[in-house]
Amino acid sequence: MRIAVTGPESTGKSWLSRQLALHYRTSYVPEYAREYVDGLNRPYRREDIVAIAREQVRREDEAATLAETYLFCDTDLIVSKIWEQYKYRSCDPWILQQIEAGRYDLYLLCQVDLPWEPDPQREYPHKRAFFFQWFQRELAEYGFPYRIISGRKEERLQNAIRAIDAFFNPPTQ
Repeated sequence: MRIAVTGPESTGKSWLSRQLALHYRTSYVPEYAREYVDGLNRPYRREDIVAIAREQVRREDEAATLAETYLFCDTDLIVSKIWEQYKYRSCDPWILQQIEAGRYDLYLLCQVDLPWEPDPQREYPHKRAFFFQWFQRELAEYGFPYRIISGRKEERLQNAIRAIDAFFNPPTQ
């Protein structure tokens, strides 16, 4: 089962993805965009977003063959779609096709209730609520199953674990 950990910048996605993989003793796929942008000797461009998305998908597919139970993905292609639409007013058709294919069984949408942590790759500290609403709209419009995850550190982790367990193992009546 693939679980995408998604949401705006500085909402604890990377930490949560790693912690969930440890908790469930399974694999996670880090966000490739970070590695890619760190390796650039220039500002990123529109074509970089598609290159990042393609490599992210390739890494997820590769990791899925090794995952025991869940595969936690520290991003998803809705991030690419939102970013490209916000910066360039449209989105590459390949990204849209991949999203519509429904690559994930569950999305964990991280709430913007954590303090902003500055980072050279982060761009919009004052627009996190705006982006959170956009993520929520996208997930709802696609009809993808998602749960909003809030809380700080351990509380956030426990909220995510409860959401996953309830989604994949609902109580029987």
